Amino acid sequence: MALNAASHSVISNKAAPINPATPPVDSDTNSVLASINADPTGQNAPGRDGGGKGIDRKVKTEKELEKERKKAEKDAKFKTKKAAQAVASGDKGGEKKGKKKVDEEQLGEYVEETKKGGKKILKPLDSSPFTKAYVPKVVESAWNDWWDKEGFYRPEYNVEHRSELAKKKGNFTIPIPPPNVTGKLHCGHALATALQDVLIRWHRMQGYQTLYLPGCDHAGISTQSVVEKMLWRRQKKTRYDLGRPKFLETVMEWKNDHHDWIVSVLKRMGGSFDWTREAFTMDENLSTAVIETFVWLHEEGLIYRSNRLVNWCTQLNTALSNLEVDNKEISGRTLLDVPGYERKVEFGVLTSFKYPIDGKKGEYITVATTRPETMLGDTAIAVHPNDDRYKHLIKTGAKAKHPFLDRLLPIIADNYVDSAFGTGAVKITPAHDPNDFAIGKRHNLEFINILTDDGCLNHNGGPFKGQKRFDARSSVVDKLMELGLFVKKEDNAMKIPLCNKCGDIIEPLQKPQWWMKMKELSKPAIQVVKDGEIKIRPETSERAYYQWMGNINDWCLSRQLWWGHQIPAYFVRIQGRDDDSSDNELWVTGRTLEEATKKAEDKFQGEKFTLERDEDVLDTWFSSGLWPFSTLGWPKETNNLEEFFPTSVLETGWDILPFWVARMIFLSLKLTGKIPFKEVYCHSLIRDSEGRKMSKSLGNVVDPIDIMTGISLQELKDKLRIGNLDPKELKTAEKYQNTAFPQGIPQCGADALRMALCAYTTGGGDISFDISVIHGYRKFCNKIYQATKYVLGRLGEFTPSNTVQKTGKESLSERWILHKLATASKETNEHLTVRDFSLATQVGYKYFLNNLCDVFIENSKAILEHGSAEQKESAKQTLYTALEGGLLLLHPFMPFLTEELFQRIPRRQDDRTPSITVANFPEFATLKVFHNPWAEKEYDLLVDVSKGLRSLTAEYAIKDSAQTFVHPLDDTTHSILQAPTSRSSILSLSGKAISSLTLLAPSDPSPTGSAVYTVGTSATVYLDIKGRIDIDKEIVKAKDRLKKANETVERQRKIMDESWKAKVSEAVKETERERLRVAELESGNFGKSITQFENLKIA
Repeated sequence: MALNAASHSVISNKAAPINPATPPVDSDTNSVLASINADPTGQNAPGRDGGGKGIDRKVKTEKELEKERKKAEKDAKFKTKKAAQAVASGDKGGEKKGKKKVDEEQLGEYVEETKKGGKKILKPLDSSPFTKAYVPKVVESAWNDWWDKEGFYRPEYNVEHRSELAKKKGNFTIPIPPPNVTGKLHCGHALATALQDVLIRWHRMQGYQTLYLPGCDHAGISTQSVVEKMLWRRQKKTRYDLGRPKFLETVMEWKNDHHDWIVSVLKRMGGSFDWTREAFTMDENLSTAVIETFVWLHEEGLIYRSNRLVNWCTQLNTALSNLEVDNKEISGRTLLDVPGYERKVEFGVLTSFKYPIDGKKGEYITVATTRPETMLGDTAIAVHPNDDRYKHLIKTGAKAKHPFLDRLLPIIADNYVDSAFGTGAVKITPAHDPNDFAIGKRHNLEFINILTDDGCLNHNGGPFKGQKRFDARSSVVDKLMELGLFVKKEDNAMKIPLCNKCGDIIEPLQKPQWWMKMKELSKPAIQVVKDGEIKIRPETSERAYYQWMGNINDWCLSRQLWWGHQIPAYFVRIQGRDDDSSDNELWVTGRTLEEATKKAEDKFQGEKFTLERDEDVLDTWFSSGLWPFSTLGWPKETNNLEEFFPTSVLETGWDILPFWVARMIFLSLKLTGKIPFKEVYCHSLIRDSEGRKMSKSLGNVVDPIDIMTGISLQELKDKLRIGNLDPKELKTAEKYQNTAFPQGIPQCGADALRMALCAYTTGGGDISFDISVIHGYRKFCNKIYQATKYVLGRLGEFTPSNTVQKTGKESLSERWILHKLATASKETNEHLTVRDFSLATQVGYKYFLNNLCDVFIENSKAILEHGSAEQKESAKQTLYTALEGGLLLLHPFMPFLTEELFQRIPRRQDDRTPSITVANFPEFATLKVFHNPWAEKEYDLLVDVSKGLRSLTAEYAIKDSAQTFVHPLDDTTHSILQAPTSRSSILSLSGKAISSLTLLAPSDPSPTGSAVYTVGTSATVYLDIKGRIDIDKEIVKAKDRLKKANETVERQRKIMDESWKAKVSEAVKETERERLRVAELESGNFGKSITQFENLKIA
């Protein structure tokens, strides 16, 4: 049945008419808007209203006028092109061309008329300024709610509607790495969502029973810290003022508000999650899983209680994991701001002082430290056993006398000491240094804690008791000077451990905590990766996994917080005894209080006791480590667990590979006996355009919402000021914003953001994030939109063939584009299979832009205008198949735009696919009939020839009456160029500047007085420039260009050595090879042109 496809292409329904007269799609992506500028009735720039007839114009504010001025300055760089003469009936070509552009912002507020959850009401493409051109907020509206309501995202959909295919394909599951429920998502989350959703949508279209499982993490420390600050700011109250139950209620209310925002951003990004299965790490079942795991592992002896060193934050009053500690590198003396101190604190200084040897007047031993205050906790001095300087002290059992405390320090021998460093003597503070802790254990030294939980000197601090730790640092040095024991100070490069939540200096502190034994659990987790049961990509991440797991230490589980999973452990306080709470044997665990009581009764028979539950909560990573299976119902035996576990892929950042990924693997193996996922893909970290890590203090953290919706520079600055940055940091941040976003951030939309992030993902190093790249993909979106408008206008009343098939009547250009489609489908599937996201996006981009838009659509115009009825019908069928295939290929990357356009194109008979989300992804097996390398070779030659002709006319500004020549270099090329359709194809693709095209024979002499362009090894094209250029000027210019091209060639060859080939990804290799190829081609062309110009001067 013939359909007009302006609106939904539902079988048997005719759609509203569209304007069939559209100008040609320009081949230059940088001039898309300029081409749109030419005709308000066809292609339109965002915001252009076709003259504004019948539309009320609001009075512009100063802000709007300023935006319009800046936009106009930008648009002035583009040259306005004339619109092609319309040929279809109903043409509005008589309307005026080149009307002034209207900014997207001046379109006004878009109001979506579709009811929530309803199928989107699509307006005719030229009926509204909102639909005449690609406007992200318009194209992306309404679809998510409809997709969700229709159940396309549920794994059951393919089972119910594509049962045979789903049965054959099986399951594909990705659990989201749960974002912290602390607030806004950043570009790292956007990257993860884009990559995960590409895989999910690709597999869904292939027929898999797909599950993209959403959820959030309670983020214990981060969330509690934020809420405590809010409480103090608003009510001047602490959590202790509220009490634990009320405080937890307050945090839960705060969590619910922020959770809703996170969900809205994930939906805005186009994430195709099954929201009916959404999880939260403190949901009832996930909390049950946490308790079950802790009790189980404690019963097996893998979890134990011990008094050991932890990373202690004196501001948050809790232990931290290594992941929550940032190490700031300094090269020498540096003054840093520390929370709780009015003045900056000195770091990066090595202080040397001497201890007097007890009983030996005048004899001292000199030590050095970057933390002088810790000398109050010294319990020994260590030297190397072979150090001759101190052997006499070791032999005599000498001791050093503490100058401030009644304490003698034994001088011990230990191989850990480097005798060549400093004086070769090291002060040992077992309770405040990890290395000293190990020495203290080896030598059975006394462990003396000198600090309170909030960072002040305790009773062991002697005369310095009550002082803040860094105030005591100065006091200790002053006192050493007073006693004549101070030796010197010198700069010392070092790393300063900082709490990444509050910026406090982390203190190694001894605390009784719960720990998990790692050696036993790590072995099988290493083996499943070695055996290939779990594939970790890229290889660099796999190596990092082995390195971390091979040097793993026991895991500190306790956190001194209220928000989180309270540890299900109980101290057995036996009546009449004063026991140490760090004693592992005096603790029991239980899934319930009743179970714990029963354990205590069995263990301490005949004793009277009370049970005191540990007030601490578990490290957030503990519950996160159970995520792949707890979200599916474990420890219960559920259908979800049976159906979707193990999951298919975990996609995450490489930086949390050891902290999260490794823990999921060993916990899953221990608790379920299965691997948690079959593959881990680690994406790169996003850095700013200058390569710096994204940080609020630098002002380079970008909210993905701002990219999708657009934001002004002033609004970006306003958001900075809300962030409570230090005035100096604010100045630095604003400076970066002024440089990186001088015009703010333009509205790019979710599709462009997703496509750009995938294109960035090469599997190599970190990503240097540049907003201009994303905006470039936004222009690509417009290209797709306008190309589809053109095709729909040319199709008119059209019925696509029942199936994708070859008729045998296709012209060379048709066989070429269909071959390109088949090849693109093969390559896209191959690239996604090996997770080469960048190459996959390149394939889709090149197919749609370079092959379909720039070449085939341009070539088809001559056929549709002057061909026979049979030729026109064949061209239309091919146009449709090429467009449909392109939309399907791009859907995983650009879900909104492809759905919007898929719903507008006519559908094949009996094709009742309701949405592109569940349409069949192009497969080479289906398109193999179009595989035609010979047609590709033939037509590529014509395309390359036309590209050469366009390049020459552009280079020498020849706008009309161009005399050109094509000189084939062999008989095969000559034969192809002599084919009946070759000449017309070349002319249709070469532009209007060419008035004469002469085909030479291989034996003919080369033309003289011409600019030269080499088409590979097969042909050379020439542009006659006699009398049309300033020869001397062009020789100078050509020589300059030749020099630059040769420099590029030399540089590329140096880069692309053997070591380079082994290091970089295929995507990077492809880019650099193309850069070399282009440079070599330019070098040859300019060299030959210079020869022609110089001969012309002689003549």
